[in-house]
Amino acid sequence: MAQGTTSTAVVLFNLGGPDSLAAVRPFLFNLFNDRAIIDAPWPLRWCLARLISGRRAAFARNIYRKIGGASPLLEQTEAQARALEAALGDNARVFIAMRYWHPFAEATARAVKAFAPDAVVLLPLYPQFSTTTTGSSLDDWRRAAAHVRLGVPTRVVGCYPTAPGLIAAQARLIDQAISEAITETRRVPRLLLSAHGLPKKIVTRGDPYQWQVERTAAAIVEALAAPPYGRTDLDWTVCYQSRVGPLEWIGPPTDGEIRRAGAEGRALVVAPIAFVSEHSETLVELDIEYRKIAEETGVPAYARVPALGTVPEFIDQLADLVRAARAGPAGRAGPASHTGQRLCPTAFDKCRCVASAT
Repeated sequence: MAQGTTSTAVVLFNLGGPDSLAAVRPFLFNLFNDRAIIDAPWPLRWCLARLISGRRAAFARNIYRKIGGASPLLEQTEAQARALEAALGDNARVFIAMRYWHPFAEATARAVKAFAPDAVVLLPLYPQFSTTTTGSSLDDWRRAAAHVRLGVPTRVVGCYPTAPGLIAAQARLIDQAISEAITETRRVPRLLLSAHGLPKKIVTRGDPYQWQVERTAAAIVEALAAPPYGRTDLDWTVCYQSRVGPLEWIGPPTDGEIRRAGAEGRALVVAPIAFVSEHSETLVELDIEYRKIAEETGVPAYARVPALGTVPEFIDQLADLVRAARAGPAGRAGPASHTGQRLCPTAFDKCRCVASAT
């Protein structure tokens, strides 16, 4: 590296996924042993995690068998990391830290320390903040960084639910899918903007995830109504998938909206708006299980918009987020949104973004 230049380590946070069928049960154990997922004291949480992962392992292995016996999430995230690295240029290196499977945060923190950057930027691949995703990953990283004594100035991108590049990428892909559906069926489809669900009690305790998902959806619809698309009469709804267990979850549920569309004879375009990488929730739940529901309930046509992956507008937006965070004020007290400020109303007290960038 040339003398006088500064280097940045960017750490992409993602969920992680089992890299083999044998890894499914330990992956599930790590998931359910996270206090952000099951809020119980350690001995009880550990026992519950063993019980739940044991009971769900066979079911989950069947899911992964449908996509080749492993999660594609690491490969997808690596592709995003390399694309982001190219967008940022020679003075940045992008690392990956998964929450529930390899590479874990501590291994990544050691790799970052060996790189010896001048600054670290933490960048979640979760556009909308939740205590169960970004919050959990940030806590995990702080423990790992402290353990390896990574004493490097660190900035955090807390969320980016309405970042222009994110919305532009989503709008372009959705518009293409709508156009193809109209060509195929001669009908204007209903648009389902689907996000991963959460137990309702997490949201009522102040988690801003649902509020931010709804902001993402509204921004996408606004972009689709504007030039060059001009889709001012969209029939659309936000819905939530991946319910697990007996708790009440936020809604409406995506599978319920698919059944409603079938009863009304409406074609569907389904777009994942909280997942930016393909994994079991898109490739199995949306593409196989929900498509089957659509066929069985009389939906005339069912199209699924791909996850953003390495779509240029999205990668360019991530690069802009890194540059803005890197250039931010040294005294910033915590994470910031893509605006440099807090987005969430104060009622969402689990939001971690600072009130301002000053």
